Amino acid sequence: MQRVLIVATDGFEQSELMQPKQSLEEGDIETVVASLEDGEIRGWDDGDWGKSVPVDITVDEVAESDYDALLLPGGQMNPDILRINDGVIDLIKEFDNAGKPIAAICHAPWLLVEADVVDGKTVTGWPSIRTDLENAGGEVIDRQVAVDGNIITSRNPDDIPAFVEALKDALVNSEERVGENA
Repeated sequence: MQRVLIVATDGFEQSELMQPKQSLEEGDIETVVASLEDGEIRGWDDGDWGKSVPVDITVDEVAESDYDALLLPGGQMNPDILRINDGVIDLIKEFDNAGKPIAAICHAPWLLVEADVVDGKTVTGWPSIRTDLENAGGEVIDRQVAVDGNIITSRNPDDIPAFVEALKDALVNSEERVGENA
């Protein structure tokens, strides 16, 4: 069974964690939620605090080798908090160095900028971070989903179906490559 690591903290956009998590699990893909601390993290939903999600593991306990892909939900607060955490940024770099899919939606591509994995990539994101993506060397497009190598980005909650489909496709393709090398 494939495993997707979801990294988030308080203030994640409710739909951008919950909907992909559910869709992946319905596709027989295991999801694991990692955060900065044990316990629960609270979502942000329609201008107020939303539902809480249990944390399965802390970021400092995560080994990239245990997962097939990385999912980064957006929201404004969540990635802004995470991008100043060296452990989170190092983890993103490890997934990128391993060539594993990294899916970031809404404001979460800020994390990709911080990890220096945007340069030369075609990406998208929430309108207010597009200048940051361009300044980091990304070619920014305005589409539901942008896939460039192992980097998958989307703009907002309306893009979630296309975003999750792109991640599932990337997982199938990475599984096929592993099978070819066996």
